[in-house]
Amino acid sequence: MNQPLRIGLIGAGMVSRHHLIAWASISDQARVVAVTDPYSENATRRANEFEIPQTYASAEEMLAAAELDAIDIAAPREMHAPLVRLAAAKRLPVLCQKPLAPNLQEATDLAAEVEDLTRLMVHENWRFRGYYRDAAAWLREGRIGNVKQAQLTLLTSGVLPGPDGLCPALERQPFMRRERRMLVAEVLIHHLDTLRMLLGPLQVTAAQLSRSSDLLVGEDGAVIQLRTANGAGVVVFASFAAHGHPAVQVDRLEILGDKGAIKLDGPSLTCSGTSPGERIYDLAIEYQGSYNRTIAHFAESLRDNRPFETAPQDNLKTLRLVEDCYRLSGWEALR
Repeated sequence: MNQPLRIGLIGAGMVSRHHLIAWASISDQARVVAVTDPYSENATRRANEFEIPQTYASAEEMLAAAELDAIDIAAPREMHAPLVRLAAAKRLPVLCQKPLAPNLQEATDLAAEVEDLTRLMVHENWRFRGYYRDAAAWLREGRIGNVKQAQLTLLTSGVLPGPDGLCPALERQPFMRRERRMLVAEVLIHHLDTLRMLLGPLQVTAAQLSRSSDLLVGEDGAVIQLRTANGAGVVVFASFAAHGHPAVQVDRLEILGDKGAIKLDGPSLTCSGTSPGERIYDLAIEYQGSYNRTIAHFAESLRDNRPFETAPQDNLKTLRLVEDCYRLSGWEALR
């Protein structure tokens, strides 16, 4: 690849800014040269902010007119499948925001349909956060021996009214209000994927979902029990309506092994036992950094013709866990 890849961005909403910062960080390898959004003011704003030379009224128009080497889809989830199909029909490699489709069956069908047409990577960036990459390295090095149990906790008051009467999570992402599948499908999908990356294959053995906020259609609480291939127990304990907790999302994770333990507590990652270690992270830097690493991986894999870490066949394993959470909880049968 002698010249930078020419990237077309579909979707210019809130999350697109993080995509564009990431693309700008590897401008010697790839550059966004075109952007489209149903709301022209969104596309114009991003084009002005990031010096993107071309804006289009629709994805169809952009794909027909622009000279592109790959597509980055940052549109709402209900548009992912049709947009992937549009790009695949042009034989353009695609980076698509998670989830690949609204449910497992649609995602499975889509992956099979485009497999022989183009290369597709799911933009699942949580696993690319620095502290999770470092924890994964410690596990590969055998620092804590055989994993015996693990617990991941995410507690935030994001859907509870603050002093100003507003719900911070819903102000930031208003679409959450109407999602029938909210906490697991929109948020914990990241954590389930990251746990897979850390611990290997997982099976959901039980799940209980709940809703505390009347402002939501979907769930805002979850207790999920899983099992690793080696029989270790894993628990995900999460709520977006946790009184006494800040509105910001902060992950806490403990992995216990027979020779030590790894603990993530917000910005602090520690390893205890025979091979101790400690690292401190800037969470704001890591948030953007996860986008940077994901997009760099996409570009580098295209350049070197290497497999994508989050190719569809890998990502379908995460979507199966999501589907099992709803199935085992009986959540949708109760709605």
